[in-house]
Amino acid sequence: MRAFGGNLFAGVCINLPYNPGWGRSQETYGEETYQIGQMGAALVRGVQDEDVMACVKHFAFNQMENARFKVSVTCDQRTEKEVFLPHFKDCLDAGAASVMSSYNRYNGVHCGHNRYLLRQVLKDEWDFDGFVMSDFCWGVKDTVEAANGGQDMEMLWTQHFGPKLVKAVEDGFVPMEYIDEAALRIIRTILAFDKDHKEYDMSVVACPEHIAVAKEAAEKSITLLKNEGVLPLCKEKTKKLALIGKLANEAVIGDHGSSWVRPPYVVTPKEGLEKYNQNCQVEWNDGSDLESAKKLAAEADAVVFVVGYTHDDEGEYVSAEENTNYTGSVGGDRKFSLGLHEDEIQLLKEVGPVNPKSTAVLIGGNTIMMTPWYDSVNSVIMAYYPGMEGGTALAEILYGDVNPSGKLPYVVPVSEKDLPQVDWEATDQYYEYYHGYTRLEKKGIKPLLPYGFGLSYTNFAFSDVSAQKQEDQVLVSVKVKNTGDRDGDEVVQVYVGFENSAVDRPVKQLRGFKRVSLKAGEEKQVEIPVSLEKLKWYDPVCREWKLENMEYTIYTGSSSANEDLITTSIQL
Repeated sequence: MRAFGGNLFAGVCINLPYNPGWGRSQETYGEETYQIGQMGAALVRGVQDEDVMACVKHFAFNQMENARFKVSVTCDQRTEKEVFLPHFKDCLDAGAASVMSSYNRYNGVHCGHNRYLLRQVLKDEWDFDGFVMSDFCWGVKDTVEAANGGQDMEMLWTQHFGPKLVKAVEDGFVPMEYIDEAALRIIRTILAFDKDHKEYDMSVVACPEHIAVAKEAAEKSITLLKNEGVLPLCKEKTKKLALIGKLANEAVIGDHGSSWVRPPYVVTPKEGLEKYNQNCQVEWNDGSDLESAKKLAAEADAVVFVVGYTHDDEGEYVSAEENTNYTGSVGGDRKFSLGLHEDEIQLLKEVGPVNPKSTAVLIGGNTIMMTPWYDSVNSVIMAYYPGMEGGTALAEILYGDVNPSGKLPYVVPVSEKDLPQVDWEATDQYYEYYHGYTRLEKKGIKPLLPYGFGLSYTNFAFSDVSAQKQEDQVLVSVKVKNTGDRDGDEVVQVYVGFENSAVDRPVKQLRGFKRVSLKAGEEKQVEIPVSLEKLKWYDPVCREWKLENMEYTIYTGSSSANEDLITTSIQL
């Protein structure tokens, strides 16, 4: 950012996908409030350690893309405080310099001039001392309401501030003290980051160190979801590899909206596999002709399908209907289905069973329904949008040079009906308390794949879990052993159960996690702190957070599924 001459990074997107069809899910970290907050806070610290202001967005309740300019969101107080706002506070507690308001309305009021959100919650309750900026282009609708509501800066060009704001002050509609406050917040923050800031030149952009980080990010995030003895592939025995699907030969790295990145190159799956094993004939087929795909699959030693989405299917959406300054439309919500395209489903169902060594690699930013074709292939990998080195990382994982260690940041249900339903073109939308894995667990519905799930080429065992109260936290300790014959990473997850609660609460919620590297046969004692603040519930009658005096169940393991967890308990 500094190399390009910038001083602010407006890329800390931490909106929570109420339904995974939200087009910009790929920009955030998953469905779990706690996880989003921890990952977002880490990004804030990393950005600001380089003397760049981090802007957290979109505040708040921005979980619908196509209707974002018109929808008004409502929810009850507990849902607001416990589900949709905590991750924003986590990022502010990490020191975020700026907050971007969202386009949508909350309780009928535009978030860009919502006094309750911007002044009462953000600046008063949370003591935020940075500045608020509007969402870019059309984020402010009214001069007086925005200034009085707590908006500090209109982006990207002046439509309602500037001369209109001067006149509003002169006419007595906006107090001068609000202008002084906004100016102070902006100038104070900019100066704090501008003084003696680090200097970089353009040579650091896509330098070898950054390329290595891009590759590492892909390696650690790609998630193995199913493996019936197919993976890893044997380099010596795989002489002919069938690579099927149009996305296998395309540079697909995500949205073409405001989060669009333009690296100097992108390694496609085809390029990555060809380079990795040069003694293997990688034959690509786009999958449009099922008979030719079947013939290729039957002749190959193994088959890899690459299917999923591109920026045309999901991403930021701007419609010409809303703004005459824009003449096209891209991305948007997955309004009609969370599944693959029909031709890809047919491809997997008909060609997958042809070869006993078949792997489906999924490209996309959130939950992709798998039920229709899941049994037609022998292994499944979620690659997400793996970035510029994605093809390299994918090849290394398929062949076992890298042991997969990613975990699903969302649940994959058997049916879309198990998830909260959203009218993607609505003008009014009510958000319920439960969504994602907490909804399925509360209803007793078993998912196809649980939240936090991800396989490895080795195995891990958990034992001797304990929990002790230490001042303002519970310290969870557990032994983790690599019981297999390969080195690997495990993401140790801690969930807290509230079955003894006097109020309606989730069955359990993620409240801690840590990545641990273990050599084959190695065992480590892992400690994960759980903040007592994260165990409280919000009492809307008393308008305060409360820690219940009761016994809490502590679950520790490799996913949210009960069979992957061991338990202990603690009285608080």
